[in-house]
Amino acid sequence: MDLKEIQNLIKFVSNSGVAEVKLEMDDVKITIRTTLETSTPEPTYVQQLPAQAPVQQIVATPAAPAAAVPVAAAPATDDSKYITIKSPMIGTFYRKPSPDKPMFVEVGTSIAKGDVLCVVEAMKLFNEIESEVSGKIVKILVDDMSPVEFDQPLFLVDPS
Repeated sequence: MDLKEIQNLIKFVSNSGVAEVKLEMDDVKITIRTTLETSTPEPTYVQQLPAQAPVQQIVATPAAPAAAVPVAAAPATDDSKYITIKSPMIGTFYRKPSPDKPMFVEVGTSIAKGDVLCVVEAMKLFNEIESEVSGKIVKILVDDMSPVEFDQPLFLVDPS
């Protein structure tokens, strides 16, 4: 793997919203960690293990994600007919109001305009995210208790 391929991999990972990726090939072992906060980015460590040579470390910092850059084409799925509900803020995504309560919505749940879909916690304030459309939840795009960015897609809704 050359430096250009590693840089492209770092850009891809930082744009995908994944917190950590580990890649191991024959003589290369790469771990990329990203932070989803807007503060100083955590450095990403790339460790290359050539055969019978001392360990070499390359430190790279992921570039700021570019807005509206397509990460990858979605194979065989047509999500264009669905409405995407996005996060209005940075915070932690919760699918239920408290640990002992049921989920707000599941895949297949019919929703109406104004229904609470989730909670995003920011600075110890829990903000209910309400639906702006009526329809049916087709896909939940974020795991419970995961950090989310501003304008990050959370749900796909079929308005029909």
